[in-house]
Amino acid sequence: MIQTVVYIAIICIAVAMITLLYRVIKGPTLPDRIVALDAIGVNIVAMVALMSITLKTSAFLEVILLFGILAFIGTVAFSKYLEKGVIIDDDRNS
Repeated sequence: MIQTVVYIAIICIAVAMITLLYRVIKGPTLPDRIVALDAIGVNIVAMVALMSITLKTSAFLEVILLFGILAFIGTVAFSKYLEKGVIIDDDRNS
């Protein structure tokens, strides 16, 4: 029973990732594309977690943590670039 639910969730997340990929490619604005990339990162974390449940292992927990951190840092970097035009400030007088 639980395996059926997990398989259905994997299919739903795969469909969501395909639609988000469309948003990344055809997004009307750059912030829309950044939000779609962040959502893809969250969906990758969910997909790895579901695969971990399916394979009945906890070996992928570090991978989940790594993807979560990388998705967050990427979103923050893109957002800062949109706001200021640079990612790393060299202005130490402020």
